[in-house]
Amino acid sequence: MRANYLFTSESVSEGHPDKVCDRISDEIVDLVYREAVKTGVDPWSVRVACETLATTNRVVIAGEVRLPPSLMKLDKNGNEIVNPSRFKSAARRAIRNIGYEQDGFHWKTARIDVLLHAQSAHIAQGVDSAADRQGDEGAGDQGIMFGFACRETPELMPAPIYYAHRILQTLSEARKGGEGEVAKLGPDAKSQVTVHYKDGKPAAVTSIVLSTQHFDESWDSQKVRSVVEPYIREALGELPIADDCVWYINPTGKFVIGGPDGDAGLTGRKIIVDTYGGAAPHGGGAFSGKDTTKVDRSAAYAARYLAKNVVAANLAEKCTIQLAYAIGVAQPLAVYVDLHGTGKVTEEEVEKAIRAVMDLSPSGIRRHLDLNKPIYAKTAAYGHFGRKAGRDGSFSWERLDLVKPLKLALKG
Repeated sequence: MRANYLFTSESVSEGHPDKVCDRISDEIVDLVYREAVKTGVDPWSVRVACETLATTNRVVIAGEVRLPPSLMKLDKNGNEIVNPSRFKSAARRAIRNIGYEQDGFHWKTARIDVLLHAQSAHIAQGVDSAADRQGDEGAGDQGIMFGFACRETPELMPAPIYYAHRILQTLSEARKGGEGEVAKLGPDAKSQVTVHYKDGKPAAVTSIVLSTQHFDESWDSQKVRSVVEPYIREALGELPIADDCVWYINPTGKFVIGGPDGDAGLTGRKIIVDTYGGAAPHGGGAFSGKDTTKVDRSAAYAARYLAKNVVAANLAEKCTIQLAYAIGVAQPLAVYVDLHGTGKVTEEEVEKAIRAVMDLSPSGIRRHLDLNKPIYAKTAAYGHFGRKAGRDGSFSWERLDLVKPLKLALKG
């Protein structure tokens, strides 16, 4: 491994067009889980694969679903179809919460089309009953998923993506606080952080890029920097800013027109932002808008959970885990571990221990992490990993409750 190098990661705010779409898609997932529990429908039966597109004052929601009856209605021929009203309301609430009340994109006036329909029977038959009979249900699709953890930050995340997220979260909280000039910032923003590593550890930030929407048209780049710099320094905390650090704040000048009015958005286009900022592999599947039979989501959460616990158990300084699945088959086809030369045990031992401490079928993951809940809207911005596990069950994959079981499995 290289000891001295520069590495860069980017983040985007909740108001970025793609993140608006991720948020709406995850609000749909939450709505369906919430309604299932409310009406006594088994949440294990929920199926959602929801994609959202947004552009100037227009939102289109499409995909395949299996819904509680309360979210359905009868058409003129007496056939059961999706009732669009609740989904439109969920989208409007999300847009309003993000902060869009612009002429070109407003939560109240945007046209919202709901094009959801029943899940394919051919997909359902493979998911509902595992072909390998080694789980309650099969994987919702084929694919590879990766999990990663390292000792660079308190949350065991790579430093560049961790701090890129923190900058935007700090600015969002300040903007929504509604006091002073920071309240004139808009919802749409992007950050980028370059970290200089010395002896393999984060030593200093050498460049900071921030482009943020602002509503005062008189502001230029220098003015925006004067407003945001204190919050950036706060977000970076104890990570030093190099004396020769290069700052690029709104480098193109004004940024007044933002969000879907400035650029179209689509669910699932920020998967590297959602994960490890490029510091670890990504299998390619997006998370937002999917229920957790979709291993793109649930197995990626499981892989992160396992990797984080491996590092927390002091079995390695860095850990990458890959899981591979086939549609309709419950158990992963393969489990791969890479400890990047930092392991205190072998990769083969960790692979064996992982299978011993957790059932990695979709049913097993959902059960272990308690994923059949309306906990996904809050994952849609600022990363799915490196977050605090919540009392409502959110971010359960960030818990460290496998440390002891992993150590015991290795002894066995």
